[in-house]
Amino acid sequence: MLRRFLAWLDDRSGLLTASQHALEHPVPPRTGWWYVFGSATLIAFMLQVATGIALASAYVPSSGQAYDSLRFITEQAMLGRFLRGMHYFGASAMVLLIGIHVSRTYLMAAYKYPRELNWLTGAVLLLLTLALAFTGQLLRWDQNAVWSVIVGAAQAGRAPIIGNEVARFILAGDTIGGATLSRFFAFHVFFIPALVFAFIGLHLALVLRHGISERPTKGEHVDPATYRERYAGLLRREGVPFWPDAAWRDVVFGAAVVATIVVLALIVGPPALGKPPDPSILEAYPRPDWYFLWYFALLALAPHSLENFIIVAGPLVFGAVLLLLPLMNRGPRSVRERPLAAVLVVFIWTTILTFWVAGVRADWSPNFEVAPLPASVVGSTDSTVVAGARLFREKGCEFCHAIEGHGGKRGPDLSDVRSRMAPDQLAARITNGSINMPAYARTLTPAQVNTLVAFLSTRGSGSAQPR
Repeated sequence: MLRRFLAWLDDRSGLLTASQHALEHPVPPRTGWWYVFGSATLIAFMLQVATGIALASAYVPSSGQAYDSLRFITEQAMLGRFLRGMHYFGASAMVLLIGIHVSRTYLMAAYKYPRELNWLTGAVLLLLTLALAFTGQLLRWDQNAVWSVIVGAAQAGRAPIIGNEVARFILAGDTIGGATLSRFFAFHVFFIPALVFAFIGLHLALVLRHGISERPTKGEHVDPATYRERYAGLLRREGVPFWPDAAWRDVVFGAAVVATIVVLALIVGPPALGKPPDPSILEAYPRPDWYFLWYFALLALAPHSLENFIIVAGPLVFGAVLLLLPLMNRGPRSVRERPLAAVLVVFIWTTILTFWVAGVRADWSPNFEVAPLPASVVGSTDSTVVAGARLFREKGCEFCHAIEGHGGKRGPDLSDVRSRMAPDQLAARITNGSINMPAYARTLTPAQVNTLVAFLSTRGSGSAQPR
């Protein structure tokens, strides 16, 4: 009965025959382990789809309920913490694997004739993967996630001509709110995954049409006039069926990827939820997820005068390289004859790793984990001073400024600020802000500013004169 049913299904749909042809299509010999990263990325994406559907069944994409629903998933729902961990580490694996896959494709010059469209569809999938990672962070709807999107929108707003419209599109309006969350949820759950499925289908169809690129050999050049004939001859002489001769590596590596994600989800768990979003706390320099942390560090360490150039020119150059690279569709494929390709890949990965380490260790990054100032540091029982110390914590000042060793290191140490700034200067700096410091004029009342100034005026032994 099963054979008859499968025969009927194949006769009506052709699915079994098509699947058999796909699995048995010949591939070049000696493909090796460098060819497993594309299929592993696909496995990671399917894992994202499965865990995402499970999480979406309990997640409420509402500005008033998203945070609490995610806490419920993490702390009370059956397997909720495990599924969140799987989804987070699955996203991390997808970003890392597709980055390695693109690097391998470039090093082996598999973008050359006749696989130019293979490269372009893969480049689109790379950008869509980054878009999935970016939109997914906001769905946590905590303070760090909200400000990450605000900073991203502010950066997009610096683009000439279209910047303001792009920023409004990201925020779904002039400011972040419920409409922003709804838009990000729709893009993360519906629009972007639909595009990913479409481009994966196109990408695989192109792979089947043109075949998997053979390992490059020194001395062999790509000539569109003779390449197809030479490739077909290689498959006739030495080609092997994709399954099982080549696909077993994909299965082994894919299983290892899934096992690693499962272990990390069980042991490490999902990223901790921060505080609920509070627009009165101006955490204008949040820490994004690790795969964007290197870019965050690059902008933070770059001279202020170069920020706009990096924000605008960086994505444009990256996109132009992805789109124009297939035009170089002739010549050698071996990396031994293209040493600059190896240098470029090593440079890019080294740069990303260097700035990522800088982002992890950054003293110039706000420290959102610092404990409140102890009573011994406050050093006074005066109600105004105590209230000022409390505001110093509640409004996020302590995340960037240290007092007697307690607090962040992004901004100047305020242990002796009394000797450097008079009360009127302190009030002006708090309300107007400065470079890399937000202005608090709209989020603090004059009475709160005076309370903060009263507290800061107790820090230090000297006394600056008003100027």
